[in-house]
Amino acid sequence: MVKQSKIFNNFNISQKFKNSIILIGNFDGLHSGHQKLFQLAKKYKTKYKSKIGVVTFDPIPKMFFNRKIKNYRISNFNQKVAYLQKFGVDFIINKNFDKKFSKINCIDFIKDILSKKLNSKFIFVSNNFRFGNKREGDVLLLKKYENIFGYTLVKPTPLKKNKKIISSTIIRKLLEKGHLSRANNFLKRNWTIEGTVQKGRMMGQKIGFPTCNIDIENYVIAKPGVYAVRVRINDKKKVFRGIANLGYRPTFNQKKILLEVNIFNFSRNLYNKKLSVEFLKFIRGEKKFKGISELKNQIKKDILKAKKTS
Repeated sequence: MVKQSKIFNNFNISQKFKNSIILIGNFDGLHSGHQKLFQLAKKYKTKYKSKIGVVTFDPIPKMFFNRKIKNYRISNFNQKVAYLQKFGVDFIINKNFDKKFSKINCIDFIKDILSKKLNSKFIFVSNNFRFGNKREGDVLLLKKYENIFGYTLVKPTPLKKNKKIISSTIIRKLLEKGHLSRANNFLKRNWTIEGTVQKGRMMGQKIGFPTCNIDIENYVIAKPGVYAVRVRINDKKKVFRGIANLGYRPTFNQKKILLEVNIFNFSRNLYNKKLSVEFLKFIRGEKKFKGISELKNQIKKDILKAKKTS
């Protein structure tokens, strides 16, 4: 059984969590590059008999500074916690990133937070890590104050694929372009959206293919189209196969992005249930059909393709 991480909303942590290994970042998607970082942290945990703590931010700073960005996340906070727990993280500080915090002086961040409040033993950051007002702080500044405040800075070598550093930014772009298999490869798992089933216009049911409608909230918008999926209900272990349409339903002139999931051989009412939808394969892009009959014929073909997906 995976050990539960203690979650804090500020830097006032319990004494037993001080003098720990601290990793700072958004860790959106917790991709293979992040995983390499946490594997190294686990080695430090064993060697120095220390706890592992993560400092992360909500909203993601880029979303705070640019309010026009609505769909950006690869994973939500609950998913992030679940992934971090698998890597032996003992505590998580999920700091609200607001105007006041964004204005903090970079030296004060080191002195008052990393040193006084957290009493950090080791600090893990990426080479491009920036912090403090106007992003004035960087890894060189952290290195400069290393001896003064008694921590050790760790900058692991980034993980590369085809000479490119694996990053959340690259994975978002792959999803947006429909390169699902490459995105899943970088994540080391299948990309998954979690959401609550909402009552919709019941168009799927009317044409013989009932669907569960899910608002994707602030998840990144993958390429609109049809996907083969696996589905879990309310975090249960049982997995169902299905097909999903992520898009705007042009045949029905819908304007809002929506995830619609048809679970094969399933007829139960799932309103208000939580679904985890795991994306296995991109089948085709979204298309506007001339009529319902043409749409139904295409859905039948899509289902056959989805059922062949391993």
